[in-house]
Amino acid sequence: MGYTIEQIAAALGTEAVGDTAIEVDGLAEPADAGPRHLALAMKPQFAERLGEGTARAAIVWAEADWRALGLETAILAPRPRYAMSGLTAMLDPGQGWDHGIHPTAVIHADARLEKGVSVGPFSVVSKDANIGAGTVIGPQCYIGTGARIGQMSLVREGVKIGARVTTGDRFIAQPGAAIGGDGFSFVTAETSGVENVRETLGNRGEAQAQTWTRIHSLGGVQIGDDVEIGANTTIDCGTIRSTRIGRGTKIDNLVMIGHNVEIGEDCLLCGQVGIAGSARIGNNVVMGGKTGISDNIFVGDNVITGGGTIVLANIPAGRVMLGYPAMKMETTMEVFKGFRRLKRLFTDVAELKKTVSNPSAKD
Repeated sequence: MGYTIEQIAAALGTEAVGDTAIEVDGLAEPADAGPRHLALAMKPQFAERLGEGTARAAIVWAEADWRALGLETAILAPRPRYAMSGLTAMLDPGQGWDHGIHPTAVIHADARLEKGVSVGPFSVVSKDANIGAGTVIGPQCYIGTGARIGQMSLVREGVKIGARVTTGDRFIAQPGAAIGGDGFSFVTAETSGVENVRETLGNRGEAQAQTWTRIHSLGGVQIGDDVEIGANTTIDCGTIRSTRIGRGTKIDNLVMIGHNVEIGEDCLLCGQVGIAGSARIGNNVVMGGKTGISDNIFVGDNVITGGGTIVLANIPAGRVMLGYPAMKMETTMEVFKGFRRLKRLFTDVAELKKTVSNPSAKD
């Protein structure tokens, strides 16, 4: 199904110029765009490649000279990348799954499926689970006993959602996500070497190898509205209280969130972030890829961590952090500059030692 440029601009709340009756039915990068594509020429450097394709229409930045770019029509967007979010929503073809309950799905008699729910092939919905109206459960998914999935949600193929997990509305879980596994929580009968090291910062004491005994996870996972969980991400249940993910938070692929963690609203966690048990994360926190958060610490609101940051202590609100251990980004950058100067420093010191030990060498 195609849309006219006028229809798209109206839906996005942006301005359309030129022959706005031109219809498009897909998006493409400028060099790949054909006559029925809307080219994504959102920056001057992107627009330079329009001549390599045959696009008649494009979305461009607000000040662009669209006629000079050879276009017949254009959408002028003050913030093109934000407009792109609406474009992709309009033109998303979805996964192509059939609606309704597939005959191979296993739905417990005591599960409740509200109006318009779809369940894909070989999926299981367990006893007392509640699936909200309009939600789509993909193929080969598992929804545990007593789990609650909110309305208009999308659970992609191969997702596992355990008992005592609740999500808000418009929840999205990407393929292979596993939510509601037991926490990694073990204890020894006597004080362990790990406990001694934490107390002394280095001395394991007299503790010897011991047997680890699991602490069972009795809590669940509580997820707010408009949360997205990436592919192969794992979120553990709490030990007694629930692990909590706040409204609007977006979590990338391969993220690990431990038991009892609390994450605030509108956070962004990039790939391979790891958050250890009982850490508390504020609102609007952004964590770059491979950020590691130690257990039982607090990260304040509006904190940003760069990729590969390892957080070992509390971070006050508003800080921008980088490095291992995490320091203010500007401090870490000065440290990196110092590393690059080390070889020259060693050479200078070696020359100075020669001069001091043999003054005549200078002559």
